[in-house]
Amino acid sequence: MPPILNARTISKAFGALPLFRDISLTISDGDRIGLIGPNGAGKSTLLSILGGQQEPDSGEVASRKRARVAYVAQDSEFAPGRTVRQVLEDALANARVSEDEHDGRLHETVGRAGFPSFDSEAASLSGGWRKRLAIAEATITHPDVLMLDEPTNHLDLEGIEWLEDLVQQAPYAVVTISHDRYFLENVVTDIIELNRIYAEGLLRVRGSYSRFLEEKQSYLASQSREQEALRNRVRTEIDWLRRGPKARTTKSKARIDKANELIGQLADVNSRTNTRTTDIDFTASDRKTKRLIELENLGYEIGGKAIFRDLSFTFTAGTRVGLVGPNGSGKTTLLRLLRNEIQPTSGAIKRAEFLRTVYFSQLREIDSSLTLKQALTPDGGDSVTFNGRQIHVASWANRFLFTGEQLNQPVDRLSGGERARVLIARLMLEPADLLLLDEPTNDLDIPTLEILEESLLEFPGALVLVTHDRYLLDRVSTTVLGLDGEGDAAQFADYSQWEEWKNRKEQPSSATPVREETAITEVRAQKKKLSYLEAREFATIEQRVEEADERVSALKAKLEDHAVATNANELQATLAELETAQTEMETLYARWAELTEKAG
Repeated sequence: MPPILNARTISKAFGALPLFRDISLTISDGDRIGLIGPNGAGKSTLLSILGGQQEPDSGEVASRKRARVAYVAQDSEFAPGRTVRQVLEDALANARVSEDEHDGRLHETVGRAGFPSFDSEAASLSGGWRKRLAIAEATITHPDVLMLDEPTNHLDLEGIEWLEDLVQQAPYAVVTISHDRYFLENVVTDIIELNRIYAEGLLRVRGSYSRFLEEKQSYLASQSREQEALRNRVRTEIDWLRRGPKARTTKSKARIDKANELIGQLADVNSRTNTRTTDIDFTASDRKTKRLIELENLGYEIGGKAIFRDLSFTFTAGTRVGLVGPNGSGKTTLLRLLRNEIQPTSGAIKRAEFLRTVYFSQLREIDSSLTLKQALTPDGGDSVTFNGRQIHVASWANRFLFTGEQLNQPVDRLSGGERARVLIARLMLEPADLLLLDEPTNDLDIPTLEILEESLLEFPGALVLVTHDRYLLDRVSTTVLGLDGEGDAAQFADYSQWEEWKNRKEQPSSATPVREETAITEVRAQKKKLSYLEAREFATIEQRVEEADERVSALKAKLEDHAVATNANELQATLAELETAQTEMETLYARWAELTEKAG
């Protein structure tokens, strides 16, 4: 069977700026491809070209005869007045599905997507439910390949789990742009990274996201060795050229041409591998007070309905709270209460004196009429003050991967990821006791996410993190505060504990028959083996065990050294070091056995 889509040497540029050149890839039956890459690499453009939404500047995308391609853009908007039923019926009509199949497909699709009503107005749905409807609109046509551009940005945690289940069971191929590392780990069969550091413009690895990380590291190590060998050859040729060879013979001319070719190759490799990263460092206020905010039996009601009740919690320096719950459970309301924008219906909030709070809004609230320079310098000057130092705005912009030429461009020309970096740059200038982060990961690429994680881990104040990125939650949060949307709240050690609590609350009584879809989901959950973090740990643990073994052997050999055995202080120190090393080795062996058994 030929591939569904075959992209051959496609290129795309905007003005003088090339996004990618001569990209080639195929999409075949059963593929579940995760498309990743740094902001600005052209992921969305490539996906829209594959989805038939725009044309490449050169090259072509060939499709299998009668292949159906469905494309879901980042932002899902619907005409006012159109109901869920009408949106789906229009999709069926446009796909020329026979009338006999309409009712069956409608009920199946709405049931799987979980819409409570056919008659809800599409435009009035929340962002997450509009995204579900857009995906349902695409899948109801039974496509051969489904293209999804950042679908997890608009879905809550429950919605992401629904999407994971959908993709895992899909009888069609799926290509999705996502920065959600757990999502990628759980559903993909291939990872494609679009990145100029690769000679072919992309790297495709068969397997999970953790497998991709291993292969990428191997590729870059190999490329680094080749780059060093090329440098040495260029150095030799330059030394020869400096001696002034006379280009009179055919041999000399050929060598001079070859030297120039090598120099050009090295320049190309250096330009590709010269990557930069953002430098994120939130500034703490150095407050000495330990207790920052205390919630005492906090409650809030809207229209007589309790959003949450009797919520008690203390935020201290170093507390990192992951705030989770379904849409409408009160996460944003709690952030507004912490910011003192609204007052609780019951209970009290005690704040430390002169508490400084910094808020990151998921709405990316930046005046789009401003230039980048004005957005980065709220006071309108040519410099910013960071950690007591004056930094020129051009240097500050460069720290967040913006060029000097971009400073006078309007903000509305920036991508979603670039706007997020502008907001982070502004927030970093404000010393904070408490960081409130509302979906900070939307539109950020994975390298920037990793740097953000490190910065949050090092932040000495308190923070509250609302995110659908489960990996970020697990890595950063010291505690998870879960809201169930029915007024209850509870505290958990991590996201998986919250999930178990939520599932127990939602579990039907024994008298209620379990739906087939629920049973399938439960079986799949039981079969799930290593998590993403465990898979990464498992990939390196054998090497760590070997290193621990070598350390123990080296210390035992040291004890046999006459100089150590006859020196009481040296002998005691070595024995203590050996005891610690043996304990670490035994712990590693036990963990290795545990992960090996779990990996099956």
